[in-house]
Amino acid sequence: QVQLVESGGGLVQPGGSLRLSCAASGFTFNIYGMRWYRQAPGKERELVASISSGGSTTNYADSMKGRFTISRDNAKNTVYLQMNSLKPEDTAVYYCNAHLYTVVYWGQGTQVTVSS
Repeated sequence: QVQLVESGGGLVQPGGSLRLSCAASGFTFNIYGMRWYRQAPGKERELVASISSGGSTTNYADSMKGRFTISRDNAKNTVYLQMNSLKPEDTAVYYCNAHLYTVVYWGQGTQVTVSS
């Protein structure tokens, strides 16, 4: 069955870094675009970053540009989100998302907490 399993979340101090991973299985990973979303308490889920199926095209939400980097390894069926210069407002549950036309898969999310 289809699985997207996020990992790498945790507690980090402001200014710190984390690298999230999302391991995919059960579908043809290298033809799907991948996205990271996040949802903070009391807020709507928002798009963080996206990457094309081959990895050549990436896009970021304005508040993440220059701090976050999305990448993927199609040989490992994994997408990553490198997060640097983290701020308390980055605290949220981070979800990965696979999409191809109308087909969408979601992971269960990983908690990121930025606090001193």
